[in-house]
Amino acid sequence: MKKIKTLGEFIIDNQQEISYATGELTSLLSSIKLAAKIVHREINKAGLLDLSSINHNQNIHGEIQNNLDIFANETFKDTLKARNQVCGIVSEEEDNVVTFDKQLNVESKYVVLMDPLDGSSNIDVNVSVGSIFSIFKRKTPVGRPVEIEDFLQPGTKQVAAGYIIYGSSTMLVYTTGNGVHGFTYDPSLGVFALSHENIKIPTKGKIYSINEGNYTKFPQGIKSYIKYCQEIDKQTSRPFTSRYIGSLVADFHRNLLKGGIFLYPSTATYPNGKLRLLYECNPIAFIAEQAGGLAISNNKNILEIAPEEIHQRVPFFVGSKDMISHLKKYIFD
Repeated sequence: MKKIKTLGEFIIDNQQEISYATGELTSLLSSIKLAAKIVHREINKAGLLDLSSINHNQNIHGEIQNNLDIFANETFKDTLKARNQVCGIVSEEEDNVVTFDKQLNVESKYVVLMDPLDGSSNIDVNVSVGSIFSIFKRKTPVGRPVEIEDFLQPGTKQVAAGYIIYGSSTMLVYTTGNGVHGFTYDPSLGVFALSHENIKIPTKGKIYSINEGNYTKFPQGIKSYIKYCQEIDKQTSRPFTSRYIGSLVADFHRNLLKGGIFLYPSTATYPNGKLRLLYECNPIAFIAEQAGGLAISNNKNILEIAPEEIHQRVPFFVGSKDMISHLKKYIFD
C-alpha cells in the first residue's frame, strides 16, 4: 500500500526550496493546518450547534456576520498568535490591523492576511465554503510592533498563499512559489494527506463562473463575453457551461482542477469591484499563476497592484490561461 505523505512531512521535505526559511514558515503553516482542522470540525456540526445562525453584527464591509464567521476568525487568530511566528494579521472580519504585542510575536518576521470563512452565507444550506490566507515577510524591522505598511505590499511579495475548502471532503491547497499542492483531510487519522501534487490548471476550459443575476449592471465588455460563452462552439457544437456557487474558494477550486474562468467584474453597485485585493484576490492569483493560469483586474496583473488600504476592492478575473487571454479582447479592445 502506498505510504501516506502528510502535509507536515511534505512541508519539511520541501523546506529547502525556500532559501530564506529557517523553520518559522513551517511552523506558521502548521498553525493554519491546526485552525483548518478546528473549523472543519465545527462546520460539520454547525447545524447541531446553531453556529450558522445570524449574529446580527456587521463587519467593516456592512456584511452581516454569522456565528461561524466569528468563530473561524477567532480560531485562526488564536492559532496564529500562539506559535509566535506571526507579528500581526489583517482579516475580513476585523476593521483594522491586529497587532500581536507579545515579545516573541514582535520578534517574528511574518504577517498574515486572511478571509477566515469565505462564502459563509451558504453555510445554512450545506454548500461548500472556505478559508483563504496570504503570507508576507514584514517590511519594518523585527523587534518592534507591526505597522500597516507591512500589509500594504503587492501580491508579488507573497511568500506563501493558500485556501482550505470545506465540502464533501476538506482540502488544503497552498503554494510557496514552487508549484501548487493539495492535501485532503482524513478525519480518521487527523491528518492532511497529499492527494494532488503539483496541480496544473488546464490551459483551456469550458466553465465560466459569474453571477449572471447582475448582468444588467455589468460593463458592456463583460456582457459581450457572456454572450460569447453562450454561443454554440463550432468545434463541440455546444456552448460553454455556466457554474456559479457563490463561494470564491469553491468556484475557483473547481476551475483549478477542471479548467475554467471566474469573473467578478465591477458593477453599478460596486464600481471598484467587490472582492478584496489583499486577502481574496492576491492569494488566489498567486495560486493560479503557480498552477499555470492567469489572474487580472481589468488591464492589470492582480499581483502587481500596489495596495492603498487593507480592505481595498478590485474587479477580479482568474482561471485558465487561454480563457483569460480571450477575455482581454472583450474588456480591453
